[in-house]
Amino acid sequence: MASPKIVLVTGGNNGIGYETVKALLQSDRAYHVLLGSRSLDKGKLAIDTLHQECPELTNTVEAVQVDLTSDESIEKAFEQVKASPGHIDVLINNAGAAYDGRFMDGKVSLRDCFTKAYEVNVAGTQVLTWTFMPLLLKSADPRLIFVAGLSQITAASEKYFPTPPQPAGWPKDIDFETIGYRCSKCALNMLMVDWNHKLKEDGVKVWGVGPGFLATNLGSKPEKVKAMGAGHPSIGGKILRKVVEGERDADVGKIVVEGGIAPF
Repeated sequence: MASPKIVLVTGGNNGIGYETVKALLQSDRAYHVLLGSRSLDKGKLAIDTLHQECPELTNTVEAVQVDLTSDESIEKAFEQVKASPGHIDVLINNAGAAYDGRFMDGKVSLRDCFTKAYEVNVAGTQVLTWTFMPLLLKSADPRLIFVAGLSQITAASEKYFPTPPQPAGWPKDIDFETIGYRCSKCALNMLMVDWNHKLKEDGVKVWGVGPGFLATNLGSKPEKVKAMGAGHPSIGGKILRKVVEGERDADVGKIVVEGGIAPF
C-alpha cells in the first residue's frame, strides 16, 4: 500500500479549512492530514467532530497548534512536523482573518482592521510558508496552495460584489464591509505569484484557489453572508481536494475556481 500523502491545512478547525480536511479524509486516496489550528483544544474538538461525522474513515488526522501571528508558534509547529512525519507533500495556506465587521461594530480601529488582516493573511502566511519550505521540498510531488478570497481586482472593477452602488454623501451607509480583508487577499495573490516564480526549478506546483462566496464564520457574520446567498463551505473543500489530487495541474501559477480560472 502506498504511503499516505502528508497535507498541512492551516485554519483547519472550521469553515473551508475544516471542509478541506474532511474532503481529504473521505478520499479514496491515502492521506495523513495535519489539522492546523490556533487553539490546540479547538483542533482536537474538530477532529472529534470529524470522526463523529465520518465514522468509517481510514485516512488519519492529527492536530498541530499554530498561530500565524506568532513566530514562536510557527517554529514550534515546524519542529513538531519535522520530528514526525518529517516532511509534507502539500501545504494549504487556508488560515485567514477579517476585521471589517468588527470595525463596523466599533470594536477595532480602522487602522487595526487593515493591519491585523495583513498580519494574519499576508505576513503570517509568508512566515509559515518560508519556515515549512524545507519540509515541503522533501516531497516527490510538492504542492503549495494559497486560498484566495474576494480578491480579484479585474473582476471587482466590473462587479463590485458584495458592496452595492453608493449614493453621493458621507458617511456611506454600508452594512457589510470587506475592504480590509479584500486588500490583504490581493496581497496574498502576489505571494502566490512570487512563490510560483521562486520554486519553478524545485518542481513545486503552486496555485491560488478561489473557493467562492461561502458561508464561514470569517468576519463573525455567518448569518449575514448566508442571507446574501453564500454557499456551504464544503464547496471550497471539494475544489481544494481536486487541486491536491491533480485535476488542476494544467493551471499552475493561476487562481483556480470551480468554473475555470479567475482573473487577478
